[in-house]
Amino acid sequence: MSSATKVWDPAFQGAGQRLGTEIWRIENFQPVPLPKSEYGKFYMGDSYIILQTTQGKGGAYYYDLHFWIGKDTSQDEAGTAAIKAVELDAALGGRAVQHREIQGHESDNFLSYFRPCIVPLEGGVASGFRKPEEEEFVTRLYVCRGKRVVRMRQIPFARSSLNHDDVFILDTQNKIYQFNGANSSIQERAMALEVVQFLKEEYHEGKCDVAIVDDGKLDTESDSGEFWVLFGGFAPISKKVISEDDVIPEAISAQLYSIIDGEVKSVEGELSKSLLENNKCYLLDCGSELYIWFGRVTQVEERKAACQAADEFVSSQNRPKSTKITRITQGHETRSFKSNFDSWSSGSAEGGKMEVWQINGDDKTSLPNEDIGKFHSGDCYIVMYTYHSGERKEDYFLCCWFGKDSVEEDQTTALQLTNTMSNSLKGRPVQGRIYEGKESPQFVALFQPMVVLKGGLSTGYKTFITDKGLSDETYTEKSIALIRISGTAIHNNKAVQVDAVPSSLNSTECFVLQTSSTIFTWHGNQCSHEQQQQAAKVAEFLRPGVASKHAKEGTENSAFWLALGGEKQSYSSKKVINEVEEIYNFSQDDLLTEDIHVLDTHAEVFLWIGQSVDPKDKQDAFEIGQKYIDMTASLEGLSPRVPLYKITEGNEPFFFTTYFSWDWDYTRAKILGNSFQKKVSIFFTIGHDLEDKSNESSGGGPRQRAEALAALTSAFNSSSEKTTSMTHERLNELIQGGPRQRAEALAALNSAFKSSSVTKKVTPRPSAKGQGSQRAAAVAALSSVLTAENKQSPDASPVAPRSPIPEETEMDEATEAKETEDVSESEHENVEDGNNDQSSQITFSYDELKTTSGNNVSGIDHKRREAYLSDEEFLTVFGMVKEDFYKLPRWKQEMLKKKLELF
Repeated sequence: MSSATKVWDPAFQGAGQRLGTEIWRIENFQPVPLPKSEYGKFYMGDSYIILQTTQGKGGAYYYDLHFWIGKDTSQDEAGTAAIKAVELDAALGGRAVQHREIQGHESDNFLSYFRPCIVPLEGGVASGFRKPEEEEFVTRLYVCRGKRVVRMRQIPFARSSLNHDDVFILDTQNKIYQFNGANSSIQERAMALEVVQFLKEEYHEGKCDVAIVDDGKLDTESDSGEFWVLFGGFAPISKKVISEDDVIPEAISAQLYSIIDGEVKSVEGELSKSLLENNKCYLLDCGSELYIWFGRVTQVEERKAACQAADEFVSSQNRPKSTKITRITQGHETRSFKSNFDSWSSGSAEGGKMEVWQINGDDKTSLPNEDIGKFHSGDCYIVMYTYHSGERKEDYFLCCWFGKDSVEEDQTTALQLTNTMSNSLKGRPVQGRIYEGKESPQFVALFQPMVVLKGGLSTGYKTFITDKGLSDETYTEKSIALIRISGTAIHNNKAVQVDAVPSSLNSTECFVLQTSSTIFTWHGNQCSHEQQQQAAKVAEFLRPGVASKHAKEGTENSAFWLALGGEKQSYSSKKVINEVEEIYNFSQDDLLTEDIHVLDTHAEVFLWIGQSVDPKDKQDAFEIGQKYIDMTASLEGLSPRVPLYKITEGNEPFFFTTYFSWDWDYTRAKILGNSFQKKVSIFFTIGHDLEDKSNESSGGGPRQRAEALAALTSAFNSSSEKTTSMTHERLNELIQGGPRQRAEALAALNSAFKSSSVTKKVTPRPSAKGQGSQRAAAVAALSSVLTAENKQSPDASPVAPRSPIPEETEMDEATEAKETEDVSESEHENVEDGNNDQSSQITFSYDELKTTSGNNVSGIDHKRREAYLSDEEFLTVFGMVKEDFYKLPRWKQEMLKKKLELF
């Protein structure tokens, strides 16, 4: 950028000189650096500028510059943020990619800086707003969407806000509920649980309870019943209502405009890099996203004027608030921007000439321009691309394309004719052989679009299927044809014809359905906007000038299903692996067990394979990795011979984990299940019943065993008996082993019971808790954990004790009766559902058991604190006897316990 004087704000002095995040808030129309302690807090009445500095290949710094606009901010302040972002970019040498972030519609990249989410706060510092005062807690309902990052939006606290497709969080004063819609994804449930943890720590000081409620699983005596009571009782919920936030703009072909003196003018012609002049600014309209491109020699004031003109253009078009605006300076274009232009690939030329011939018999037939890009699986083609590169007059790329059903004679003819053509050009062309399904990104990028159709047109193919008695499925303009759209960018925009049946559909993709009279574009509910754009392009390519009918998943008419066989049938919603989705500011938590991940370090490429990945995808992992390398080599210059490694979940080597902040304890724990189940297991490891919360059977884990063992250590530390110390050391060794070792540990507890007389069923008084009761509690806690683990372990010892108290240590009936004669019979029945329990025979005072008391009572079930009250004190505190209390629904029990600070 040419500039004689500095034109940026002094507040930006020194910006971008260190890695990480820097934030400025607009105050009185000036950028003011935000203290680190305030990072992540965004007030709805303010506007902010956020700079993220990262280090790329070779140590160079890269900049992403965001300006965030709160929904209540004034137009003047929003404009100030937009203009100041241009100045900050100038201070960074024009190297930043600028992004407009509208509250509620933030990009994945932006949200990744503030994981797990941002919760915009009411009020603001600027524009006359005040920070919210301390007020009474208000119950709030949020909807959470996003697989990698969470877009969290507050919605009305009403049953009508719920649906079967999303994940919701109900934040009440004493408990946070996560409601999983029946159709919500595993990954969204897992991300929402991180938000629950965030809310608990940030807004409840870590002291509230958490409950998971699954859609369709109503239990009136559980968290589910309590959840629905808050909504006035259970009733069916309705289908998801599409709001403005859910509307995806209709796909359009990218259109380029020049911006001169504040005027936006259309640029005619096919999109080509050569159209962009370095002394001008341009607007590229892609529908849901707009790009402002600054030529490298344009001045700061020209760029500011271009930004203002672009804003006015968006307003005049009545575009939705979710429309993204990205600003790019020449030489620092993003991959998504480049993908809209023909032949922007690294090292390739621009503005070339394309010629394609179809092999027919011993000769070739030239395809008309309108058919270039159509390939039939039963045919062979010769493709020649003529382009200019550097100072050379002309260069050539000459190759054969072999359909998977093509006959050998046509393949031989194609090779012979290609050699003849190359010789006529004195051997100058780069020659290649391309096979259907193995096309490189460079080859696919030559066609806009590329469509592979069924059947063949050559006489060789026609003769072959006739001789074999096969049916001819060759595509014609009057046939019923279903075309799958999987690609999202110029390097992978190949569309393929599939069987015209409902089972071919997929919710994650787009399809074009052609009949003799109509052409439909079908959008799956999980497809991307880029796929929708590509579908529109393919429909126009197959039927030029014919308006297509849009059929969004769930809104299809009878004519659509009639073309596919007559009636709607089930089809997949599983993601087809065909595109690499960038994960910003990644961490170990981003390695989802259902996915295959690619880690590109520039020097090597790793493939990480999750345990829950489909077996076929696991087998194709190296092919997936190679496709990524080919794509990146084409667009960004990655070496095509870069080392490629395959790594399976749970077996990560150190030279992979070094790129993460790796938690080896989590890896060693080998927690099973999908992404959500794993996070539930971690979240509820201590003090929660995993069976109730995650519908899994899990009685304990490393952390629970460690907690119980610590209590046991404390109980026996005061003892001078060496045998007791040895027992503890042996227990420590055994409980770290497998189920059989844990069974042996249970047996080894015998000596602990004998030495501490913990088998006496005498209820100690709260004021006289000695070593016996402390040891009893500690041993019971550890024993409970180990017993639960052995019950669920398929290889547990068949002789493992079923009771925490080994039988051989029981007193005879006479002795026991004598020592328990003063114990009330009701105290042996104070466990829920009337079951007796060793730990319930130990009593504590109400003040000791309260969660707010500050006492960390060891060796008790913290979810059933009330069970450790004496009958007399229970009646005083609860106003009823234990028997009546345990007859209440569980959710009512927990509500009472919350009020009394016992839960």
